[in-house]
Amino acid sequence: MDEPSVLDYLKSRLMPWKYPRLNIPEETDTYSLQPDERLESDITPAMAVISAENAAEETNLKPETTRAEAAQIKLPWRSLAALILALAAQWSLAPGPERSAQPGVVLLAGAIALLVWAYWRNEWRLAPVPNSLEIEDNPVLNLTPFLAALATGILTFISFASLEFNFINTSLLLITVLLGALAFLPKSSKSEGGGIYLIAAMRNSLSGWRFSWRWIGIAGGILLVIFFRYYRLHTVPPEMNSDHAEKILDVLGVLNGHSGVFFPSNGGREALQFYLVAALHKYLHIPLGYDILKLVTITVGFLALPFIYLIGKEIANKRAGWLAFILAGIAYWPNVVSRVGMRLPFYMLFTASTLYFLLRGIRSGRRRDYILAGIVLGISFYGYSADRILPFLVLAAVGIYLLSPQSSGKRLKTVVSTFALAFMAFIIFLPLLRFMLEEPQGFFFRTLTRMGSLEKPLEGPVGMILLSNLWNALKMFSWSGGVVWPISIPDYPALGMVSGGLFYLGAALVLLRFVHKRNWLDIFLLLSIPILMLPSILSLAFPAENPSLYRTGGVIVPVFLMVGLALDGLMRAVENPMKYPLSRRLAWGLAAGLITLSILQEYDLVFNKYYQQYRISAWNSSEMGQAARNFTGLSGRPDAVWVVGYPHWVDTRLVALNAGFPGKDFQIFPELLESTLSDDGSKMFILNPQDATSQEKLKQLYPSGWFQEIQSKVESKNFMLFLVPPGNTQTP
Repeated sequence: MDEPSVLDYLKSRLMPWKYPRLNIPEETDTYSLQPDERLESDITPAMAVISAENAAEETNLKPETTRAEAAQIKLPWRSLAALILALAAQWSLAPGPERSAQPGVVLLAGAIALLVWAYWRNEWRLAPVPNSLEIEDNPVLNLTPFLAALATGILTFISFASLEFNFINTSLLLITVLLGALAFLPKSSKSEGGGIYLIAAMRNSLSGWRFSWRWIGIAGGILLVIFFRYYRLHTVPPEMNSDHAEKILDVLGVLNGHSGVFFPSNGGREALQFYLVAALHKYLHIPLGYDILKLVTITVGFLALPFIYLIGKEIANKRAGWLAFILAGIAYWPNVVSRVGMRLPFYMLFTASTLYFLLRGIRSGRRRDYILAGIVLGISFYGYSADRILPFLVLAAVGIYLLSPQSSGKRLKTVVSTFALAFMAFIIFLPLLRFMLEEPQGFFFRTLTRMGSLEKPLEGPVGMILLSNLWNALKMFSWSGGVVWPISIPDYPALGMVSGGLFYLGAALVLLRFVHKRNWLDIFLLLSIPILMLPSILSLAFPAENPSLYRTGGVIVPVFLMVGLALDGLMRAVENPMKYPLSRRLAWGLAAGLITLSILQEYDLVFNKYYQQYRISAWNSSEMGQAARNFTGLSGRPDAVWVVGYPHWVDTRLVALNAGFPGKDFQIFPELLESTLSDDGSKMFILNPQDATSQEKLKQLYPSGWFQEIQSKVESKNFMLFLVPPGNTQTP
């Protein structure tokens, strides 16, 4: 019988009633399994000796042997051809003078066809999902602390009647969280997670440490990501907008004693960012301004990356997680979402941390991991409004797992552990629950104005808008990430050439593996993408706001996991150290080349293209603030500075903030200019150069004053100063 083709296999899968069932041959190679990724119990002394001998053999290779092996290495040409076509497809879809989707679609289709062929020939495969662990957590429930948690939970809910945090209700909340954890925490986990155990584990790890180029690579990767995330923090992006002014006002409210659980102003905003900024300002004396906002959000976005690595390790191996860490760390999309200084990266952080603890809990069966997932999920409600979709992500993961064959014999245990997760999240949500019931409009205002017709009527049938939004959101990876200039390069794809090409290949590989092996994790990873995009897709009243890089920030986690999985799988296809030791170096060389290519493009996107379009679009409040700072430094009169209002111009609160007076507003309306005559001291007015009416009025009011045009660093952003000396008089 002739060897079956890929088409024969697809027919057998899609129409099993008509064609005989065909199976893809299982992988027989084990060369990609690193020694440090095996369970210790699986490493026998004999295996250790063999590994040592192989390492010694690789080290002592003679030049003649090396050249011979290099000549014998067979490159996986199908996989490499699929990669090249995928990269070309992503590159062809980037904005340009003659942008067309057709070439990219054709190239991507060719890449997927080659990928299916490579998968069929057992050439490009994903790293296997680690085996589940069998850990018995008993007892199921500790009744005494559970009842105590219910009692203190009721007291906590009652104590938040003021809708603000104070010492009493915060203490009650923490006690309830502790009791809730004790109610479900098995006895075996108490000692396992103790500080003595952690110290001993760290000591054992350090005692076996020895110098390795691997550690140099790890340190270099971390430094590379830190560079991309914190480089030019002060200037990228350069200016604040009105949203930042609102945030500074809320931070000032916290510093002045307002400790709300939710801030209903400006459409309603979660409080966590404001408390972090206030803490840095109060205890580290960092001035209030754009830099402190960016420092907090960049750090929050950076903290999401270790969880991406841990998830990659949990669902595949260390290398897949590490590659996802690097490529997500340098990518334009998560970088600008973190840099803009708003609450947006909390969606990334809490998606990554919740998923990690949840997936680890499902694989290990440890209830401790479910409890940690519940705690993180509960805290997420105080981060960003898009985090409200995370409970649905948890339900999807648990539901898919329970319906899968892999959960056989573990379903009851999983349901109990999921209840523990939900209970912990609900406890932490109690203060917000009280606010939600007391002021539902303030809590849901932003959501309702986007999903419904509260602010504006829908533009068409709900179903059609929803399908259109879904399609536009799914196109964001290679076509357009939206048109909101503060958070994106308008109409530029969310992913670069390397990450975009690898993402599509990774998603296709995950789908192929699901069809082949029916693992629940694969279908969940694929479904998590539209679920995490729902905060953007459900913008039914404002479809122009979809897609958006910020409301889809949580999907960064599964997207870059697939990027890491794909690149790790490609390296597995190239390397075969059991036969050709040099192939591992070749695989790492391929990965290094792709990462270098990504570095060059992502750097240009963030620090050139994004920076330039942002500074052109934003008003230069920092330059106006510097002019006001110079005047007040000489005169000592901040109350003698005014910014004359003009339509669609600078936010006057930002000018005062940049001048060093947070919370002050320099605005004055043109019709109120006469009110400044009562002050006989020196004065300064800042005006839009096009505001001829206000300029003429100031000349009449202050004949001894003079105008000065300030040249901005940004073309078309010049502004006028009108300076008035002391003892001015009004024209008769």
